Amino acid sequence: MVPRRTTRHSRSTMVRPVTFSSFARTVANLATAYISKRQKPDLKLQRPSPSSPGDGFVEQSLEEKSERSESSEEEELEGVIQADFVFFDPKPDDFHGVKMLLQNYLDDKLWDLSGFVDLILGQTTVGTVVKIEDDEDDGLFSVVSVLNLGRYKDHKCIMEIKEFLFKVCLDRNVIDDLRLLWAEQAHDVGILVSQRVANLPVQLLPTLYNALFDEVLWATEDEPTEELRKAFCFKSYLIVSKIYKHKNADHKKGKSSHNEELIIYIKPEDEIFHKLCLWSFYFPLHSEHVTTHEVRNYRLMGLVMAVEADKISSFRGELHSLIDDF
Repeated sequence: MVPRRTTRHSRSTMVRPVTFSSFARTVANLATAYISKRQKPDLKLQRPSPSSPGDGFVEQSLEEKSERSESSEEEELEGVIQADFVFFDPKPDDFHGVKMLLQNYLDDKLWDLSGFVDLILGQTTVGTVVKIEDDEDDGLFSVVSVLNLGRYKDHKCIMEIKEFLFKVCLDRNVIDDLRLLWAEQAHDVGILVSQRVANLPVQLLPTLYNALFDEVLWATEDEPTEELRKAFCFKSYLIVSKIYKHKNADHKKGKSSHNEELIIYIKPEDEIFHKLCLWSFYFPLHSEHVTTHEVRNYRLMGLVMAVEADKISSFRGELHSLIDDF
């Protein structure tokens, strides 16, 4: 079992956009909460010893540096909620929290979401859930995992994901790639699942993804059987996410006539994945969502991406650079 480590952050009630563009940064209601840069910790993830004791959790190395006096800190921290975020291995007790986070994973489709959650929670060596330390409600703030498509392709939930994606994929240039991924390449494909509450601090993202991809690597060496070790030798990742797409995006390039970005990425890492992906396609969503003045010219869309595993190193580097800008 891969141990976790404690992550201590301040969770602000303020909201800040999380995409590259200046316009998207003004769409405050689409963003996650942030931590001031002076509070940004130095997070170091180390591979555990196979004989390490514990219950799947380990404290995280942390250094907090402040350039301000204590008095100015007190003023600046007014209205800030202190929260200690903790990373854990998934366990059965997390079922309802994970299911809540993934309730719109396939838009408004009725499908075997419970079975999908069971697969995520049943895989404890690769995957993470994030909670607040000593939270009596034991609520979940994030889940991230990756499931081998070929290993689970005969499960009802995975077959329903396949049915859904083939139904919504209207891009003739991509449909053959999708078929290939689900057939001959299935045992080399990981379904990357990452969902979280809207105000999870973005400073957690590099640590979350570093943990995930490090665990995938460790699993190729440490799983007890050859079959399991091979199950984590991914050559590509399949990602299902959501973005806001400008209503004129199909007719314009770069920016709209009002200097609006054509795509607003709700999750900042999706912009990096999208740039690095081998192929992708959009599809319209039918589930209800909040429409605000800032996104009146946008449609909430589904985004499906295939990212080659050899691009993950670049992804990790770009994600660190992105978060360092906040």
